[in-house]
Amino acid sequence: MVLNWIDQAPRRVLALISAACVAMLAFGMYLQHVVGLEPCPMCIVQRYALIGVAVFAGLASARGSKGWWMSWGLLALAASGFGTFVAARQSWLQWYPPEVATCGRDFYGMIENYPISRAIPMIFRGSGDCAAIDWTFLGGSIANWSFICFTGFAVVLLALLVRALNKGNGAAAGYSVAA
Repeated sequence: MVLNWIDQAPRRVLALISAACVAMLAFGMYLQHVVGLEPCPMCIVQRYALIGVAVFAGLASARGSKGWWMSWGLLALAASGFGTFVAARQSWLQWYPPEVATCGRDFYGMIENYPISRAIPMIFRGSGDCAAIDWTFLGGSIANWSFICFTGFAVVLLALLVRALNKGNGAAAGYSVAA
């Protein structure tokens, strides 16, 4: 039933993914500005990945042309995969924290003071901030829930793209048989 809905309304599915990303970003802003949780460098990178998924999925849902939404959907899938990787890395750091937990530099301090070739490895190395669990819901940290959401987005986007490609290949094969 879900796959039928994906086949019938890919633009709606893409719009829902975009809206879910915006809601997650809004919740992150709430946690930061109302609850007082400061995001670590990996959390900020995950926010950028969410922005990417939201923008790409939103653009994909804007037009009905198959080539248009599949191109933007592929970029949304890439951003979602990147977000999944970062959230998985942060979850791993939380489960197996480094022996020496230092707070390190903040995200913007790394980008401003180091060349990008040095800053990116520093971000993914993580720090004491990235290993800290400041908030949980149903036993999962923010990074754990981000991983689940990014993975869900990636699975739905992949299903959407694969079904559209299979539908197109099936139609092309059908036309060649009929001719």
